[in-house]
Order: sequence, then C-alpha cells, then structure tokens
Amino acid sequence: MANLEALWVAGQLAPGKKIVASEQAHYTHHRISSVLKLDFESIPVDNRARMDLNALEKRLAAKNDIGAVVVTMGTTATGSVDPLPEILKLRDRYNFRIHADAAYGGYFTLAQNLAPAATAAFAKINEVDSIVIDPHKHGLQPYGCGCVLFRDPSVGRRYKHDSPYTYFSSAKLHLGEISLECSRPGAAAAALWATQKLLPLQKGGEFAKGLEQGREAARALYKKLSADDKFAPAFEPELDIVIFAPSPKSESSAESSASPHTTLVEMSAHSRKIFESAATKNLHFALAELPTVFFQNLPATVRRDRPTLTTLRSVLMKPEHAQWLDQIYSILESVV
Repeated sequence: MANLEALWVAGQLAPGKKIVASEQAHYTHHRISSVLKLDFESIPVDNRARMDLNALEKRLAAKNDIGAVVVTMGTTATGSVDPLPEILKLRDRYNFRIHADAAYGGYFTLAQNLAPAATAAFAKINEVDSIVIDPHKHGLQPYGCGCVLFRDPSVGRRYKHDSPYTYFSSAKLHLGEISLECSRPGAAAAALWATQKLLPLQKGGEFAKGLEQGREAARALYKKLSADDKFAPAFEPELDIVIFAPSPKSESSAESSASPHTTLVEMSAHSRKIFESAATKNLHFALAELPTVFFQNLPATVRRDRPTLTTLRSVLMKPEHAQWLDQIYSILESVV
C-alpha cells in the first residue's frame, strides 16, 4: 500500500509519464502501475543485480517520457542496492522523481559495516522524493506496519477530499485524510513505537548492531561457500542475503554422466533437491530464479540450456545467525 501511494502521487504529478524500475525490483511495482493505469517499464540490471546505469541513461535520453524511477534499496531476491548517487545525478539532467523502495533494506542506514557503494547509496537516501519502509522485515513487526514518507509534505494536497462526518478537529490536513486507506488500525503502529523505545534506531545501538551481525553472518557464509568446491555463490552480498547454487563439480555423478557437460537444468534440479532435503533437517532456504549473469564464475563447460538458474537464497537477518553459522553449514554439507 505504501508503494501504491508513492506511485499514485508520482502519476498525479507527472500525468502520462512512465514509471520505471529495475528488472530485480519487487514485482508489486509493475502490478501497482497496472492498477493505477500508469505505463511501466523494466530497466536491465548489471551482473550484481543493481539497476544498470548505462541502460537507464540510454532510456532517459531516448525519450522524455519517464516520470519516476524506482530505486531499490535492497532487492528482495538478492539484497542488492541500486546506485542511488549516480541516479540522483541523472535526475538533475533529466528531471524525474525518485522513489526509494527501502522496504527490505531501509534499516541498513544504521549499519556501519556495509561496502562503500552501499554506504554511499544509503547516505543519499534523504535526497529522494519518496521512501517506503516495511518494519515487518528487519523492524521486528508483523505485517501491516509499512509507511511512505514524502520529502515534500505539500503532496498531501493530492489526497484532499471533503468528508461530511469526519476530520472537524483541525483546519490542517489530518492523517486520516492524507492516506488512500484513510482509517487504519493503530495496534501495529503502537507495537512499532514500543519496539523503538526499547531498541532505538541509533547507529552503534543494540538494534543497529543486530543488523551488522546479520551482515557479517552473510559475509562469512559467502566466504565459506566461495572456498568450497561443492558450491557456486553469486556475487558478494551487499546486505544480509546470500545467493548460491550447487557447483557444477558436484554434478559429476552417475545420473548426469550421460551428458558431456553439466547443464543449468541439472544444476537447478540439484538446487531444488537441496532445498527439500535441508527442510527435513529444519534448515530452511528459499528458492530464487535468477539470471545466469549473476554467476560470473561458472565454467564455460556448463551448457546454458536455459536463461535462468534456480538458486538457493539464505537470509541471515537474525543476530543469532552469526553464532549458528557453523551449525548451519554443517547441515548444508550433510545435505549435499
């Protein structure tokens, strides 16, 4: 709903213009644009799942029809952070709105152990036109607690309506007026307030350290996978999500010996087997269907018989994951 409001305002301010987001942006942006009758277009990504700057600039230069660019601050699939500082420079030249979808990664503005590119992106987030944050991910809340923040509060006038029976307590715009949902339950907001009283959103604080521990756990898992010839990890994680697949080397078994080379179909099938077997031992991954370009170290002998690879996705968002990593890896090895 928060993303819907942000794109609705973008459409109101630039009628007839397109919404664009990266190919790895959350699927809801395309769906929301369809609901709002806004044209939508996907922009290609680079080999680290971030919006491709060259592709974006080429598209902006081709035609003056883009009203808003969705910049993803931590994709849901891989945790990749779009290059916000460079996109802000493009905004100066081509005049479009920037909506930061920080639903997954927004809390990492507090983390002090990110790589330089991600640190630079989060340092610029206050310059975007709208931000969405979703506390049901890192904010320790249940569903239904997301919000949208607008840099320019005057966009509230876009919501203005007359009600014959409410909002008479003040001449100013009421929060109930300036949201598409209007009335909302307060329990989730109260829970978030109480959580942030206990764990304030401060750099160096207990909450921030939890984020940093998750980030360190992801880096440690990536290093273990990279050093193990049974696995083929994608790029180094930017936040706390690690993407990997079984290595082609581990596919040289009797069942695949009939083929001269390991194929992506075989690797994908092996990923699904690991996913299912790990779950029986209470080790739970997710499956992600991702472009093979994210796996730069795959040998040339692997036959590209499909455009994507079914991969395993590990989200290490709990502080305890850093302490559990050896146990997690031991179970993973036994499954493989």
